[in-house]
Amino acid sequence: MAPNPDIMRAIAQLDYRVTAGDVAAKTGMELQTAEQGLLALASDVGGHMQVSDQGELAYVFPRGMQGILQSKYFRLRLQEWWNKTWQVLFYIIRISFGIVLIASIVLILLTLVAIFIAINSQSRDGDRGGGFGGRSGGGPIFMPTFWVGPNWYYVFMPPTQRRYQRQAQTRFGEEPKMSFLESIFSFLFGDGNPNMDLDERRWQTIATVIRNNGGTVVAEQVAPYLDNLGGTTSQDLEDYMLPVLTRFNGRPEVSPEGQLIYRFPELQVMAREHSPRNVPAYLKELPWKFSEASSGQIMAAIGLGAANFVGALALGSFLQNAAIAELGGLIGFTSGIFGFLLAYAIAFLGVPLARYFWVQWRNQKVEARNEQRQERAVALNQADDELQQKLTFASQFASRTLVSDRDLAYTTERDLTEQEIEQKDKIDEEWQRRLEGY
Repeated sequence: MAPNPDIMRAIAQLDYRVTAGDVAAKTGMELQTAEQGLLALASDVGGHMQVSDQGELAYVFPRGMQGILQSKYFRLRLQEWWNKTWQVLFYIIRISFGIVLIASIVLILLTLVAIFIAINSQSRDGDRGGGFGGRSGGGPIFMPTFWVGPNWYYVFMPPTQRRYQRQAQTRFGEEPKMSFLESIFSFLFGDGNPNMDLDERRWQTIATVIRNNGGTVVAEQVAPYLDNLGGTTSQDLEDYMLPVLTRFNGRPEVSPEGQLIYRFPELQVMAREHSPRNVPAYLKELPWKFSEASSGQIMAAIGLGAANFVGALALGSFLQNAAIAELGGLIGFTSGIFGFLLAYAIAFLGVPLARYFWVQWRNQKVEARNEQRQERAVALNQADDELQQKLTFASQFASRTLVSDRDLAYTTERDLTEQEIEQKDKIDEEWQRRLEGY
């Protein structure tokens, strides 16, 4: 069984001595999964189990367990190498779209220049009707010039004007989070799902809420962190608590008034005393962003995309002339890939436009779910008499069990015989108590 990175991370954060409940509360994973992962990891790195007088288990791990695993598992080293390699590959993929855009614009401009040069060259040969259709108005066809040198106005801009421009950027713009080439990818495809870790956050928060309440909760305390609670009948029966019970090995209890509360005994056990942790009132999904690029980078991407599209249309109008399209060299090469250039120019503007409306629709759904969860949190804070009764009944079952070093009955760190000798008095006292009970 391969080591679970989430379990390893939780163990390190909890100072290498944990219970299954500690790991489940920290990661939000199922208790059974946490326990199996701890057993497998303890076997791999030479960890130890500690058993309290009440039979509760704690696991102790060496602080250098990451190094032990890396030396033991080639797969971990390979995965670590691939993660670094993928970062480089993904960066190359991100900037490639910007490179293709700039290359497309340059290629289109150079091809247009080559076409104008060819047309003017033919025009100087005379007024015959051959060539590319003759000349218009008896004079040479105008060939535009393109200036690719520095912006001399900015170079010689007065200091006061430069200072004003910097102040304007600070006031109206934001510090770019990425390079311009990366912003092209962000403009086209966005920056991924902002709620990629939503389920992880959900279960971590639910486990923390359970622990903060001594391992016993009512359904209304968990509802602000869930999504679809089902219909009215399912909500009345509290069916939405079934996944929570399954994940954290909980069980329901019924109050004298017939109300349900939920106990999670294994989340009541911890290796160290933990003070209650702050949790949000409800699970809040983050809205999708069109792009993490700055507004200036987005405007530049739109400008370049528009220039590429207009240039592709202009080039296409020239290439409709069979005589021009049949020219070799740069013009012939561009004519051969013109379909790709035009498709890229259209997609460069079409994909972000479609994605913009998709993001707006997606955020409406996110906002609706956030409002539903917020309403449940408000209902919990404004609890009526019936809910107050449930909360009072649940508090009677709240408890915390600490597996401390002083209460250990057995640990795999030391020889069993040595431990029995040290605990001889405690064992004799336990046997005496049992004999008196008979």
